[in-house]
Amino acid sequence: MLKIAYHPIYKHPLPEGHRFPMIKYELLPQQLLYEGTCIKDNFFEPQIPDSAPILAVHTQQYYQQLTALSLDRKAIRKTGFPLSQELVNREVIIADGTIKASEYALKYGIAMNIAGGTHHAYTDHGEAFCLLNDQAIGARYLIKKRLARKILIVDLDVHQGNGTAEIFRKDINVFTFSMHGATNYPFRKEQSDLDIPLTDNTTDVAYLAILKETLPKLITSETPDFIYYLCGVDILGSDKLGKLNCSIEGCKERDRFVLQTCKDHSIPVMCSMGGGYSPDIKTIIQAHTNTFRLAQTIFF
Repeated sequence: MLKIAYHPIYKHPLPEGHRFPMIKYELLPQQLLYEGTCIKDNFFEPQIPDSAPILAVHTQQYYQQLTALSLDRKAIRKTGFPLSQELVNREVIIADGTIKASEYALKYGIAMNIAGGTHHAYTDHGEAFCLLNDQAIGARYLIKKRLARKILIVDLDVHQGNGTAEIFRKDINVFTFSMHGATNYPFRKEQSDLDIPLTDNTTDVAYLAILKETLPKLITSETPDFIYYLCGVDILGSDKLGKLNCSIEGCKERDRFVLQTCKDHSIPVMCSMGGGYSPDIKTIIQAHTNTFRLAQTIFF
């Protein structure tokens, strides 16, 4: 059964006019239930976890300041969020969702988190709407528990996974692959194990050709036994924060190829939804919903 992490706190409200479209976290599970792609049993509700998996990735000083709401103004500005207890709770619950979804993926072949993909969070600070790096926390949890030997992080959000790259820079158990817009945020990139920066206005044909050439080679060379997939839909041409030019169908084919490749190689995959900032919320929901539809079709 497809298991999906969702908690009502995911839709934590921000000040009016904030550009981050939090409403998608409320609408996405509603759409999946309405159309019959999912039933209530597909969803599980993560909780505030023990701090150990978080402290295996983030420094104790940063995490203590975050949970005590004592970050300085510069650090808070860097996150893009007004800091609050509810926001911190949201972030740690998202991390728990990814940890638990990772365990479900080992059992069922795939599992998903409606939120997550917070790949701009570094070991010692947050950036760009990311306070804690959920997939990094999940990956290190699996390695420490000896539930995985080698992990491949496939980050196909339009923005480079700079925090993820920094966290695993010297970790031989995790290979970081980021394919992203070359001129998109972050403007100072970190070095992933493999970065593929794409030129502005890259369309479906070029995007998919690069991905379909790269991912199988990585699986052959790195032999991962677990994959984290960050499937942001901000590669769409309509996205306000992205500079690529992929279509809804191209984005769907990207997801189909990644998930089918994982299935064909019998590699468990955990998916975090990542970004999506098209001006029409219907576009965001359609693109994200396609990922869940494909997961059901390919794995179940």
